[in-house]
Amino acid sequence: MDELIRRALAGTRPPADLAAAALARLPPAVAGRIFTRPLIPAAVLIGLRPGESGLEVILTRRTEHLRDHAGQISFPGGRLEVADADPIATALREAEEEVGLPPAAVEVLGCLDPQSVVTGFAVCPVVARVPPGLSLRPDPFEVAEIFAVPLDWVAGGAGRQEGDREVNGLRVRTVTYAFGPYQIWGATAHMLDALVEKISSVRGL
Repeated sequence: MDELIRRALAGTRPPADLAAAALARLPPAVAGRIFTRPLIPAAVLIGLRPGESGLEVILTRRTEHLRDHAGQISFPGGRLEVADADPIATALREAEEEVGLPPAAVEVLGCLDPQSVVTGFAVCPVVARVPPGLSLRPDPFEVAEIFAVPLDWVAGGAGRQEGDREVNGLRVRTVTYAFGPYQIWGATAHMLDALVEKISSVRGL
């Protein structure tokens, strides 16, 4: 799995215009109906670390008082700041702030296609290898809990469900992963889908 991911992400970089790239992945009529304001560039870190059953995906449960995505399952991440060189720098900075992941310990493997999020963000998913045994610590203001999901479980699709919901008068597809007590949905679930699809494209499936 490790080698497949490296091959799938080889040479991938964040787009120069994150918002434009995220909107370009949607039909123009849909993009114009859902997103009426300019998207805010952001990035998340999809951290993969070796676990007992293979690679694991590091996730967080956000605290309940946050303005954006309170209580949801998410990847460490946030909006681009002026001091960030690019979305990769944003993802690394946010991962250090939220879960105590030192940037020097991370091996960036590449990026997935940007995702537009209904809360008004254009998000670049940055995929990185995290060494085993590294102790993580949640920022108590932003992160209620850190946990991990086996990547093989995600790829197997056993806990995956599809549905739809209404956004600004349009029916949009939804994806949910049910893992124990956790409901992984929204952009996080779609990014897990994108990672699995990327790996499958190298497998030739």
